[in-house]
Amino acid sequence: MNDKPFFVHDRGICESTRVGDGTRIWAFAHVLPGAVIGANCNICDHVFIENDVTVGDDVTIKSGVQLWDGVRLGNRVFVGPNVAFTNDRFPRSKHYPETFLQTIVEDGASIGANATILPGIIIGRQAMIGAGAVVTKNVPANAVVVGNPAVIVGYQTGPQVEPVVTQVTPGAAGDRMALGVGGCELWRLPHFSDLRGELAPLEFGRNLPFKPLRSFLVYGVPSDKVRGEHAHRQCHQFLVAAHGRLSVVVDDGHDRREVSLADPSVGLYLPPGVWGIQYKFQPDTALLVMASHAYDAGDYIRDYSDFLAMVRPDDH
Repeated sequence: MNDKPFFVHDRGICESTRVGDGTRIWAFAHVLPGAVIGANCNICDHVFIENDVTVGDDVTIKSGVQLWDGVRLGNRVFVGPNVAFTNDRFPRSKHYPETFLQTIVEDGASIGANATILPGIIIGRQAMIGAGAVVTKNVPANAVVVGNPAVIVGYQTGPQVEPVVTQVTPGAAGDRMALGVGGCELWRLPHFSDLRGELAPLEFGRNLPFKPLRSFLVYGVPSDKVRGEHAHRQCHQFLVAAHGRLSVVVDDGHDRREVSLADPSVGLYLPPGVWGIQYKFQPDTALLVMASHAYDAGDYIRDYSDFLAMVRPDDH
């Protein structure tokens, strides 16, 4: 009879004593003595967990998964059937590195069946890895990635991916549409059209939410690359797709939304304290960015966990 605060099937092997209450280890699973397993985890049949492995609370590890030395799983992580973790970039039989690379899967992330995770990768919190994906680079928080090699195709807003906002934009010049995320707004700029073409003037101090001190262009971005991935402490920004199309994700730490910029007479206002990401650049897209402050490296928040600590201090 099992007198431990966790369950081990009669045909499972658990050599570790550092296993949290309520965890279930099923048949033909094998946990080595150095592993640390959190509470309320579900470790399914035919899972192997090596010594230098840490698993958080409320984690699900489906059948056929091996967690090798260096793997770190956060809380509420889901690992699908037959996910392949690795810990050596250049493996040779009977040759071992001095230390194995750490692979970190942050809180709430999910990894679909048969995905392959290269060593030394960080998969951000709440990220979603598609089935069969081959992850070769770090995955940002909340990102949805698929393919071989894996590329970002969307961002999570919770259980589902928020549809891109393309069907509703401000109408007449001067109209604004609040996005419900940290004061972000879509602005309809003055624009004029005749036989000679289109004109969208930007009058500093009149038809912009602030008077810019700096502007720059982002262009030549391959469609599978991501820009931004930061927030500002003080700087306001205004983004316009001067040419082409791209998507922008705005995130205030509580709500998240994705918008599509494709009209040079529509701009996106990003106040300070909003995490911004630009991706899905179409060929020849040029993004015009206007900023309220001169460049200051100290004004940037580039780590999503640091950003959440700033906007959600009670959670940390």
